[in-house]
Amino acid sequence: MGFTEAIQTCFSKYATFSGRARRSEYWYFFLCYAILSGILSFLARNSTVFTYVSGIVEIALFIPMLAVSVRRLHDIGKSGWFYLIGLIPLVGFIIMIVWYCRDSAPGQNMYGPNPKGIGNGGGMYY
Repeated sequence: MGFTEAIQTCFSKYATFSGRARRSEYWYFFLCYAILSGILSFLARNSTVFTYVSGIVEIALFIPMLAVSVRRLHDIGKSGWFYLIGLIPLVGFIIMIVWYCRDSAPGQNMYGPNPKGIGNGGGMYY
């Protein structure tokens, strides 16, 4: 999945918390989010207009970022509620980074088929 395809997928599944998301989908959307946030926060230092624009963009991107994060956790076989582990100072952040970097669980799991299309022959749930 390329950069533009990942961004389009995340926006087309704006508030879809079910299903699975590939690593590339998550990391490309995270990169887009980080770049936009960085540019807008830099511009907001010099202009109150960009302060408001930055706030609106942050609010608009919060839901799809949360949704793709939950779908990424589903892809490795974890519940979306594990997202809350990120609230634990330092340790939670490290755990989340490790999980987001893990490869997809092979085949189908309880959240759906493998988004890579690999190993979807069996109907087993893990």
